[in-house]
Parts: sequence; C-alpha cells; structure tokens
Amino acid sequence: MKKKKIYLASFFIALFLFVLAGCGQKAQNIPAKRVTVSLTNTKTIPTFFFHGWGSSANAETQMANAAKKAGVSNTIIQADVSKNGTVKLKGTIPKNAKNPIIKVNLEDNQSGKTSYVKDVITAISNKYHYAKINLVGHSMGNLQIANYINENYDNKKLPKINKVVSIAGHYDGYLGEEAGQKAKIKNKKTGEPDIYSDGFKQLLPLRKHYPRQIEVLNIYGNKEDGSNSDGSVSVASAQSYKYLINGRAKSYREVEIKGKNAQHSKLHENKEVDKLLINFLWKE
Repeated sequence: MKKKKIYLASFFIALFLFVLAGCGQKAQNIPAKRVTVSLTNTKTIPTFFFHGWGSSANAETQMANAAKKAGVSNTIIQADVSKNGTVKLKGTIPKNAKNPIIKVNLEDNQSGKTSYVKDVITAISNKYHYAKINLVGHSMGNLQIANYINENYDNKKLPKINKVVSIAGHYDGYLGEEAGQKAKIKNKKTGEPDIYSDGFKQLLPLRKHYPRQIEVLNIYGNKEDGSNSDGSVSVASAQSYKYLINGRAKSYREVEIKGKNAQHSKLHENKEVDKLLINFLWKE
C-alpha cells in the first residue's frame, strides 16, 4: 500500500512537470504582444518636419540646417517611410541631443496618408521614448498632421504635441479646387470660411477635441501679384486653420510672408520663415 502511494505520488509529480513543460513550450510559440511604450524622456522635445506633395526631405533641409546653425539644435536625422509604413532611421539621436530634428521622407509622397505621421512618430517613440514632440508641416504635410491629430487626439500611448508650425497649409483647398479658389474668410474673428471643401469638413471635429496644450504658428504666403495667394494656396485657405482650432489651442498666431519669396515652394527656403521657426519653437 505504501509503495502504491509512492508510485501514485511519483506519477502525479511527473505528470505535473510534463504539463508545465508543455505549457512553457506553448507560450514560446505565442506571438509576443505589443509592448506599450513608456514615454519617459521629458527633458528633450524633438521636432518632426513633414514635406509637401511630390516632395521629399530635401525640402526640409534649409530649415533644419538654419536651426543647427543658430545653435538651437545639434542633431538632425532622417526618417524614411516606405509605402507600407516601415520606418528606417538614418542617424541616431545621442542622449545629450539638443532639440533633435527628424526630417521625414515619404516614399509615397502623393497620397497624403495620415498613417505615415503616426508610423514615424511611433518609430521614434519606441526607440527614444519622448513624452512631447513638435510638428512642422509644409503644404500637404500640414493636412497629414491635422488629420493625425484629428484621429489620435485621445491616444495616450502617443507623445503629447507641444507646438505645431503650419507653412502654406491648404486647409480649405488649393487653387485647383473650387473652395480653394473661391472661398473667403467671412468672419475674421473666428476664421470661418464661406465655403467648406471636403477636406475642411473632414477636419471640423478638431473644433471639439483639438488638444488644448498645443501652441500654433500659422505661416502662409502672399506673392502680392493680385492672386492673394502663394501661387498654390490662397491666403483665405491658409487662414481657415484658425476656425478649426479657435478656442482650443493654447495659443494661435498667423504670419503672412509677402513678395516673390512667398511663393508656395519658396516658403521652406525663406530665411524669414527660418527665423520665425527658430524663435517660436526654441526661443519663446
């Protein structure tokens, strides 16, 4: 009887170890769950630059280099985003980096997909864990940023947006569209246009949930050639951004650049714009 009890005890111990080993083996074959990023880096605020339609990170070089030359940043890297959203970083950001700049380069530079903004911000956050970020856009890049905020305003896994700079943003359409060509600001106090483009309608929810901590600088061009535009985007279309975030953003300021160097593509090569960026992002 005693031997029988010993045999039974040995049997159940062996069975337990076998099941335990099996469970351990099975656990190794389960795909790992995505780890929630811990946004712990609060000392450094990186700035992401997003280029316009059909463009590349080259359009961001002048502005990034001006910041470095002014001594407000000592690190510039490039993030290449493929059509499927894969992000490859060229360069690294050291621990002692001062206001690092990420020049974003989109392989698919004509779709305006919002997901690319999230892809590159997530990739940087996974590696460096920044708690706050700044965003700078030119032309199409502004709509990608605005739609990113519209879609992710309550996502606590993503870093908080500190400041946004909009350059030549066509929020209510560009000159090739009816709204972009004909729309006028009917209420200067609120920034509301008299015609809404489809893209503008899509962004209207921002009026209810644009993050209150964001400071905004809206830069747009006027060639002063009678078109009241930068050649691609009307002043009214750029100014309509105010209506989308009015009463929500922590601060909002508009600056109109005038003359031949206020042309749409020349704005990101404009030294006046460089100074505005540097002062707003890093000196104010």
